[in-house]
Amino acid sequence: MRNVFIAAIVLAASPAFAEIDADLGELNPEEMTIKKEIERAARGEVGMMTCATGYMITKKGDHEDARTVFNACADAGYTGAMTWMSQLDNNGLGGEYDPDAAAEWDRRAAEAGDPVGQFNYGIDLMRGHGVAQDLDRGKALVDQAASAGLDIAKRLQGAEYDLDEVTPDADNWKYAPVF
Repeated sequence: MRNVFIAAIVLAASPAFAEIDADLGELNPEEMTIKKEIERAARGEVGMMTCATGYMITKKGDHEDARTVFNACADAGYTGAMTWMSQLDNNGLGGEYDPDAAAEWDRRAAEAGDPVGQFNYGIDLMRGHGVAQDLDRGKALVDQAASAGLDIAKRLQGAEYDLDEVTPDADNWKYAPVF
């Protein structure tokens, strides 16, 4: 009988709690979910965890949401996000294939001192892909990336800057001169 009495009191008080909940806002919101990180990025609220989540988002194939995250992170100065934006633009993932935009992301990362950005922009310059061709400047950027310890840049140096060493031949169509 006592349990029935307690249950009746709890049920009678429930509407009062519901009204209080409405005044308090969302209770128990999502915190550490991909959805929450995408929402944060869309509001421009980025940090290391949000930016790292972009990698998981793109690896699961959700390139549009990855763009939301990486774009916000790149705008906040995260160079790794800049190189990911380049990769998305260079492969038409979650948007149009855009070599000019890809090269611009690489340039931004390179100018911020990122070795991967230096390597990628160096290759862009050597190919003239998305940017005017400049072999000497491109090699200099690859050399900077190698000096920073980037193994693939060292590999390209060792191959005397033969781009076939670091690029699958399946992508050659993409880098052919257009004139």
